[in-house]
Amino acid sequence: MTHAAEPSAGAAEPITVDTDVVIIGAGLSGIDIAYRLRERNPDVGYVILERRPRIGGTWDLFRYPGVRSDSDIFSLSYPFEPWQRPEALAGGEHIRDYLVHTAHTYGIDTHMRFDRRVEGADWDSSTDTWAVSVEPGETHPAERYRCRFVALATGYYDYDHPYTPPFPGLDDFTGPVVHPQLWPEDLDHSGKRIVVIGSGATAVSLIPALARTAAHVTMLQRSPSYIYSSPQRQIFAPLVRKVLPRNLAHRVIRSRYALQTAALVHATHRFPTLGRNLIRSGVVKNLPAGYPVDVHFNPTYDPWDQRMCMVPDADLFRAIASGSVEMVTAHIDRLDATGVILTSGRHLDADIVVTATGLQLQAFGGITLRIDGTEVKPHDRFLFKSRFLEDVPNLAWSLGYTNASWTLRADMTAQSIAELVAYLREHGYTHAYPHLGKRPMPSKSIWDLQAGYVLRSPEAYPKSGTRGAWEVRHNYYRDLLDHRLDKVDDGLVFGRAPIAADHA
Repeated sequence: MTHAAEPSAGAAEPITVDTDVVIIGAGLSGIDIAYRLRERNPDVGYVILERRPRIGGTWDLFRYPGVRSDSDIFSLSYPFEPWQRPEALAGGEHIRDYLVHTAHTYGIDTHMRFDRRVEGADWDSSTDTWAVSVEPGETHPAERYRCRFVALATGYYDYDHPYTPPFPGLDDFTGPVVHPQLWPEDLDHSGKRIVVIGSGATAVSLIPALARTAAHVTMLQRSPSYIYSSPQRQIFAPLVRKVLPRNLAHRVIRSRYALQTAALVHATHRFPTLGRNLIRSGVVKNLPAGYPVDVHFNPTYDPWDQRMCMVPDADLFRAIASGSVEMVTAHIDRLDATGVILTSGRHLDADIVVTATGLQLQAFGGITLRIDGTEVKPHDRFLFKSRFLEDVPNLAWSLGYTNASWTLRADMTAQSIAELVAYLREHGYTHAYPHLGKRPMPSKSIWDLQAGYVLRSPEAYPKSGTRGAWEVRHNYYRDLLDHRLDKVDDGLVFGRAPIAADHA
């Protein structure tokens, strides 16, 4: 159960709310955790703390034109709530609507507290409880949520500070300079000349949308990325929906697309030259004869060394073929009042410059974790089973895949959290944590990508180990097998608090 204790009159202490589990984040992962938690523990009390004023997380934050999923929506959606729309790559607004619908359908939205910016979480080993501190906001005073377990559904990047390189002359440009992560609602781009700097998933989804009304769009990239087209209207999904019941059809469709992605990743890793040639042939097919494909669409790295970019129905290629979008592969010298000057001396005229230059990685949403007053540094710890933090009790972090839909691992994490909470309650334990022991183990990055946002922040995250459950993999089917065979108490240290918490 969840209940609040009012502070004494005139006290400066924050309001204290007691509950069993605190979930931080009301996006894709947080809703998943809440569903699985109650599915396994019907009487458990929980609260979801969300820093934004609405449900959605990423899908509420990003509001630039053309925002959409960069993996198929069938495997991005929940296994317990079928996705009903026909498109394979879903728009951001439709994804947020789906999250709102799911949260309302299962009563999860009644547990949400919005505009709650969490400052820190403090573990007290004498009572085996977390105290989650919320900063005061416009609609509420400072709050403290006291609980047994914390689930971090905070994503993987800094919501407030996207990455923009220090381009020389940026302040000299007289027009708007916009990052897609902080897109202004009142920005009018109709009839404007726009230079978009970047070639990742954000750029390739943004540019075709801008090109519909802009005078001209230039996609300026330092080096090419792999981009391939995926049809929006699939044959498989509508056929399965016609012959199978709703929930079974969704499970079949979801499994099929997860398998398709896994097979594609495996095949291109095993045969990179073949993968490169197949991707290139798809680009050539969708662009005019003689187009310099190898200048703009021939990366120096192998497929899936960085995350692959998908475009629906070749929309980016069609925009290039129509002349409304120009690809430029070059280096920036500086910006001036009217545009971008390249190192070649060419000037790209612009009314608006968009810096689609990536994210800043951030673990735990920037929340400070402390154990008995000592701060936990993320990079000092290993991850266990891709979700639990070494020697940190009763805490889990939801982390997705780099080469597949985020939800595929997030849902396994949610189920694992629910099982662990149930195990603690059923056996009378008050804490559990993974412990590596004294045997040394080499570490590596939890991301298996060579992307700039990963290389820029090598110590932003906890570490992956190199053996057993301490290794963070990006292989859904191997993880799924381990998940199915997993014993909840495997590799964890359990115990009981020396002092009983008064709310437990």
